[in-house]
Amino acid sequence: MSHTHTLKSGSSQVKDMTVGNPYKLMLNFALPIFFSDLFQQLYNTADALIVGRFLGTESLAAVTSSGPLIFLMVSFFTGAAMGGGVVIARYFGANDEEQVSKAIHTLLALGLVCGSILTLAGLLLTPTFLKWMQTDPEVLPEAIEYFRFYFLGGLSMIFYNISRSIMNALGNSRRPLYYLVFSSLLNIFLDLIFLGVFHWGVWAAAVATVISQVASVMLCMAYLLKKGNIYTVNLRKIRFHKALLMEIIRYGLPSGIQNSVIALANVVVQSQINSFGKLAMAAYGTHSKIEGFAFLPITSFNMASTTFISQNLGAKQYERAKKGSRFSILAAVLLAELIGVCVYTLSPHLIGLFDKSPEVIALGVRQARTVALFYFLLAFSHSVAAVCRGAGKAFVPMFVMLSVWCVIRIIYIMLVTKLTGNIHLIYWAYPITWAISSVVYLFYYLFSDWVHGFEKQ
Repeated sequence: MSHTHTLKSGSSQVKDMTVGNPYKLMLNFALPIFFSDLFQQLYNTADALIVGRFLGTESLAAVTSSGPLIFLMVSFFTGAAMGGGVVIARYFGANDEEQVSKAIHTLLALGLVCGSILTLAGLLLTPTFLKWMQTDPEVLPEAIEYFRFYFLGGLSMIFYNISRSIMNALGNSRRPLYYLVFSSLLNIFLDLIFLGVFHWGVWAAAVATVISQVASVMLCMAYLLKKGNIYTVNLRKIRFHKALLMEIIRYGLPSGIQNSVIALANVVVQSQINSFGKLAMAAYGTHSKIEGFAFLPITSFNMASTTFISQNLGAKQYERAKKGSRFSILAAVLLAELIGVCVYTLSPHLIGLFDKSPEVIALGVRQARTVALFYFLLAFSHSVAAVCRGAGKAFVPMFVMLSVWCVIRIIYIMLVTKLTGNIHLIYWAYPITWAISSVVYLFYYLFSDWVHGFEKQ
């Protein structure tokens, strides 16, 4: 089955990933996603870096300690966007333009609902969550302030992720990159103005992020509303199509639960770290920012893999899907380990960029050098999970993450905290659970019939 989509909007062509050299296609698709994620990571990192420089350790702890909580609140809804991307890519691979259009408009309707819920939840539940996480009382007021202003942009956060999923599912990963570069630079500029010039508090860093996110969404929607493409958005058509909504939920709900499970486990870890005081909070949060960058090659190849596999399985090109999956897993594992070595070596300098306090640097370096050389396990687990999502088997990674990255990780941390109170042993929760999930995923990838996932449903 060979077909080519050539409908265009502006200068960007929607890419059919069922024809052509799979390695070249995936690299060309993954690279813009990598740079897009790089600039997206700059959102929160710029906040932390500039806050740490201008407002000090307590304010840095307030901003970084909210990271796992933000991820918990956002991750479920971004999972729905992932599910929508799988559905769109599948029908695009099958050359079913009517279903592609319906799926896009259904996903946007879902985004309106999810974005509104996220905004309200973020505004109302902030103090409850932060107190539950044992946030240091000295840090709590600024953490609440930052978090509440941050979630004023809940709707724009969800809509950007949905717009990006739509474009990625159709093979267009460059356009989101252009918009994100602009909004990330805008965010850094506003941070420097609000904090460095006006000397406002941590709330201003959150406002800068919200303004930047709104700008990126406006650019995305302006592009999607252009005429002449199979994915042209018509505002009057944004509504729920029941069959497509059920399909998006089928693939998106497990991804959302998986993301939330990971985030919940991280919140539990953060709450235990918080009990060691503000220096430990600042060190842990700073390391999380650095690890976010180390995670970028994994994310980029995962998204390329999910789209590639969905399109090719939709077109019933099974061997091509297998070839693409092997390449994406290998590329993500090698790149992640290379970055892990760099993080291990450069961790004192990287932590020092955020905070010059010797205690913060010492704790951050200790965590980095505990986990960095095991990034290949993290990459492998996420890569096979991406293959499963692309094949319509989203429940598999959900169950693996729930049992290993949530239940086992939380049990381990609770035991370690109760029996030893050693913060170094808490850091080991990550490589241990990465290793367990990697073994499970290896067996599933080698011995299951994942390539026929769509047909079996």
